[in-house]
Amino acid sequence: MAVQNGDRPVFRALALPHLDALLARAGLDEADRLRARAVAEVLPFRTNSYVVDELIDWRAAPEDPMYRLVFPQPDMLPRADVDRIARMLREGASADRLRADVHEIRLRLNPHPSGQRDLNTPLLDGVPAEGMQHKYAETLLFFPRQGQTCHAYCSYCFRWPQFVGEPDLRMASGDAEALTSYVRAHPEITSVLITGGDPLIMSSAVLARYVEPLLEIPHLESVRLGTKALSYWPHRFLTDPDADELLRLFERVVRGGRNLALMGHYSHPRELEPEPAVRALRRVQDTGAVVRCQAPLIRGVNDRAEDWAVLWRRLVAQGAVPYYMFVERDTGPQDYFAVPLARAHELFREAYAQVSGLARTVRGPIMSATPGKVQVDGVAEVGGRRAFVLHYVQARDPELVGRPFFAAYDPDARWLTDLKPLPGDGPLPGLD
Repeated sequence: MAVQNGDRPVFRALALPHLDALLARAGLDEADRLRARAVAEVLPFRTNSYVVDELIDWRAAPEDPMYRLVFPQPDMLPRADVDRIARMLREGASADRLRADVHEIRLRLNPHPSGQRDLNTPLLDGVPAEGMQHKYAETLLFFPRQGQTCHAYCSYCFRWPQFVGEPDLRMASGDAEALTSYVRAHPEITSVLITGGDPLIMSSAVLARYVEPLLEIPHLESVRLGTKALSYWPHRFLTDPDADELLRLFERVVRGGRNLALMGHYSHPRELEPEPAVRALRRVQDTGAVVRCQAPLIRGVNDRAEDWAVLWRRLVAQGAVPYYMFVERDTGPQDYFAVPLARAHELFREAYAQVSGLARTVRGPIMSATPGKVQVDGVAEVGGRRAFVLHYVQARDPELVGRPFFAAYDPDARWLTDLKPLPGDGPLPGLD
């Protein structure tokens, strides 16, 4: 159980020193524990006592979906890489040699997909604005330096470079004034997404230093906070020492005439079962904030239509808004977790058919690719050939938004760049 301080649960992180004992609890033998430990040298591992005690069904581990959501799997990475790192651990290789080999593997995992650094970093007074991403005209992403960790790490996470301790791979800024200056200088920006990591790992006072100056900018309409705290540490909103201060900050944003959206990352319906999770969600909503919910489709975690239908129905029942079903991005352990686009659409359609109109705010499956967010709308016959029907929900080029296009059907395709145009057509939109 979580550590208690009187009646108040205290956050207790569990990291690499705890991993072997937890893997043994899941029933892994010594060889598989070593292989999982090798994976955790390359990709980050962190969980906490709430996740371990309240969300994971240890009787079903290691196949339990919540276990798979946070624990490294022995075969998550290419076998040759896992075997190499496992051998180094077994033989007691030097820290420098281990670090070098791990770094080389990380660079092959596409640490910054979708042009995050090359195409998305804006300029402020002619200088690259570190810790900001401005891909779409209306929305600015900001990565506060103090918020680049999480209460627990998802094993699939596409933002894994933020957590591995390599400064050259990390995006972050501690400059609240630069954030405000950039937004002021760009009236097309109507929404700021503060993300990470998880900005709610920060104290409420630090978060306020970034948020409150934004409320003085007339053209800003919404502030978004990307967070998994509602699932992985709901006590952040209930009993943490500054929980009330955090909720008062939310209220100030709403009173200031802005939409405050918590982009809640709910991956599985079990995350909504514990009583603290239900109370935390309600407490956030009582401030006037809106909770919009998204997650990727992850093989072995939530690749059943019933899981998504139950998740969306529970969210609606509790006043939250289903938002996106994403496709696993082309980084990190994509080869292990990704579901082919054709199957992803089948799962989405099957789940979508099981919910009322209130849950059909959800969109998916969505690829957040280099040119924009691409939705797979279905499969049709075009000129006697099977084809994917797709459209851009959002795009670097606004002219692409909402216009349907086709790609040759491929049952194995998992990403936009796997798709080919129909015979006789030009390049796929955004990829020419």
